This record gives sequence, structure tokens and C-alpha cells, in this order.
Amino acid sequence: MSTDTCPGPGAPAFYPSSRRQFLRHAGGGFGMLALASLLDRDGLLAAAPPVVSGGAVSGPPSPFAPKAPHFPATAKRVIFLFMSGGPSHVDLLDPKPELIRLAGQPIPESFGSFKTRRAVAKNKLLAPLREFKPRGQSGIEVSDFLPHLATCVDDLCVLRGCHADSVTHPESVYQMNTGSILMGRPSLGSWATYGLGSENQNMPAFVVMPDPTGWVKGGAPAWGNGYMPAAYQGTILRGGASPILNLNTPAGISGDQQRSTVDLINRLNRGNLAPGDEDSELAARISAYELAFRMQTHAPEVVDISRETDATRKLYGLDRKVTEEFGLRCLLARRMLERGVRFVQIYCGDTNGWDGHSDMEGNHSKLCAQSDLPVAGLLKDLKSRGLLDSTLVIWGGEFGRMPMSEGSNGRDHNPHGFSMWLAGGGVKGGQVIGSTDPVGLRAESEKAHVNDLHATILHLLGLDHTRLTYRHNGRNQRLTDVAGNVIRKVFA
Repeated sequence: MSTDTCPGPGAPAFYPSSRRQFLRHAGGGFGMLALASLLDRDGLLAAAPPVVSGGAVSGPPSPFAPKAPHFPATAKRVIFLFMSGGPSHVDLLDPKPELIRLAGQPIPESFGSFKTRRAVAKNKLLAPLREFKPRGQSGIEVSDFLPHLATCVDDLCVLRGCHADSVTHPESVYQMNTGSILMGRPSLGSWATYGLGSENQNMPAFVVMPDPTGWVKGGAPAWGNGYMPAAYQGTILRGGASPILNLNTPAGISGDQQRSTVDLINRLNRGNLAPGDEDSELAARISAYELAFRMQTHAPEVVDISRETDATRKLYGLDRKVTEEFGLRCLLARRMLERGVRFVQIYCGDTNGWDGHSDMEGNHSKLCAQSDLPVAGLLKDLKSRGLLDSTLVIWGGEFGRMPMSEGSNGRDHNPHGFSMWLAGGGVKGGQVIGSTDPVGLRAESEKAHVNDLHATILHLLGLDHTRLTYRHNGRNQRLTDVAGNVIRKVFA
């Protein structure tokens, strides 16, 4: 046979005599050829004798092997519902009667100076766009923008005293996701999987579902691995018939051929693994090949919702055009958590998202209509299946909005004070912690900086944020750097 074509099923096996020949002939799905090319470009392909045990090639331990927490955890897994662009706390979760009273007036000088993206201090205060009402047995006030979430309020711990450090989107997105306004640090999902591993070795430990209409400002570094091995970065899951790109096996390639390709690549690369290199980039790539091969069998079932009941579909809003897309991603998140995925992050909002610099009414009406019912459905579904007690659900964006108007009907960025909420996973529901000042400009009592929020999330996962470290550049790095205090009132 000619060696210019890859053998099909039943054809004699092809044995490459060189790395160049291997790269020419390595058909194999899930971007195998592209990945092999990257390895060759980086000088990481080298011949090495195979080490085989029970039909599988041995190698470094999986970075996702389950690890014991520092202390008993109340949360085993996380869903982070990220409202990209900065939802307005004063219109959604933080009622301000004084803002109603002072509406139309400049903000009083007694509130002092503050950071803002534009010079809006002279703009008039803008009243909340919706009425707030007490909800549930706890009586927590929630805006009419969120009628479905309001039915779940007794499961929520609302943090009204949150604050951050930057007034711009990318830096604030990075801080909320990685603990720093600077690009290049590991994300919260990376730290969680680094500290705990995964309960399912056939699926990624950390999955990210961006909004299909546009990625968050700042992009992929928000779910990146930073200075950790590449294995800890988030794996992108998209909607549609092929949620995970390049996962399907090409026509004419058998499972045995694909298994042989994976084995060959990993044999060639293990020769470069020196003792102590278990956390290297090369080890991460070897692990990625194995995971991708296993995912070809297991991932299709995870994203197949054909057996979900009509009642479940309706709960997530899959029967409504406005909620169908976001509802599907929430449903997929639940299915992944059921199968051992450790950390799932879902982004709501395109590149601008909740960034209501103008027409706050139209902006928030649209995004609340898309997300409110699916989020409530997710909480109710997790609770009915007995999963909420062990699943931490986080809701929030990179910052909030200013109490005064931008133009006539918008609001600018506000990192000084905003709201987030937590539910499940050992969180005491039906309570409010912290507050902003009378107009919602600044966090005022029981303040929660992003570092404090991260410390609390890790604690719920059984991880001490001061002990969860990664050695980089001669220093033990932390998600919370040198700051962060656990918010004890959060715990049930």
C-alpha cells in the first residue's frame, strides 16, 4: 500500500518511521493533528519506549484525581452564574428608599468622591426601575425584574456589601474570576480543580459555557489556568449539535486506530518527562490526549437531553424562545454536575451584556427575561434531586451600577458597592449580609471584598485559602494573594 494515505478500516497498519511521517499521517479526531503539530513545534515529540499495563499506556497521575480537602466540605461542586457586564444591584437586589426620595437631584457632596468610568458625579440620581417587595418567609426584598428568583429567596444568601478594585470591565472580570485585576492568574475554577480534582475522570473537571452571542470582556483569561499547568484551564462547552468542538471521530477512523494514535503520541512524549515533571505542560498535554479520547465515549451522553421530561424542560424554560438558550446551558450544567464535573461556569450576556450605559430599562428587561426563569428552575431542580445541599450556586457579575444616571436613562460602572448571592452547598439561605449606603454607591456595613468572597467559596469546598498554594516564581501563590477573610455568617 502507499504510505501517502491513511489506512482505513481493515487496511494494514501503518507504522511511521519518523516524527515528520507520523505528523503527516496522524488522523484521529478532536484536533489530534493540530495538537500533534503544536507538540512538534514546541520540540516536545521524542521517541521513547512504551510502558504498557493492561492495554493502557502508563504515565503521570491524572491532575484530576480526587484529592482530600483540608477539612470536611459542605459543597462538593460549584455552578457560577456570571452576569457579564455588571447587573444593577439598586434595580435588582438592593432596595433604596432614599434613592427614590432623592431621584432627580445631584448626589449629595456628603457621599464624597468616587471612581467612575466617566465624570457622572453631576448627573442626577436615578430611581430604581422596578418596585421591590418582601418575598418568601424570610421577607428579603427583591425587585419585580426577578419574579421567578423571588420564589427561591429563602434559599439565597444575598451579599449586599460587595466591593472590588477596578472600574473597567476586563480588570474587574479578571478580579472576580482570578482574584487579581491583572491578566495571567489561575481562575477560581482552576484553583478548585487543582485543590480537589474531579469525581469523573472521563469529563473535564472545569467546564465553561460562554454566551453564544459574545464572550465576556477580557475573554479566555477569565477561565484560564494562569501559571498552573494547562490541564487546569476551563474547557469550553458550546450549544448546538457539537457542544465540544473537534470531539467527533472523523469518518473512516476506527476506535482502535484512534486508541493507537493516542498511545503513540503519549509514548513519544513520556520520554521527555523527568522525575518531578508531573505538573509540567507536557504532562498536561499527555493527560489532555487521554481525557479527549475518553470524552468521545462519555461526553455525548452528558449533553444528550432527549430523555429529560417535559416538566424538566418547562422548568428551565426550554419551551419558550426567550429562555430556551440560557435554560439549556443551565440544564447541561446540572447534568454535568450529576456526572462528577467539579466546577461549571455559565456566562449570561454578550460582550456588553448587563452593561446598561443607556436604556437600563430595555437592557435589564431583556437579560432578566432570558435568565430569571432558568436560574430559578436550576435551583428548584437541584433541590428536588437532593443536589442543592452539596452544590454551591453563585450569582453575580464583575461589579454593579451607579445610583445616578448616565445620560438620561443609563447607569455607569460601580465597583464600590454591589450585590451577589450564594445558595446551597452549606450556605444559610433566607438572609442578607452587608449593605451599601443609602443610595447604593458604596459598601457600608459587613463589607465583602472579592478576596473575602473567594476565601468563603473555597472554605465551603473544604479548602483553607491560606493553605491552598501553588509554587510560582519562588513564591507560594494564592487565589486570595495576601488578603481575604472568610465570611462566617454565610454558613448554615
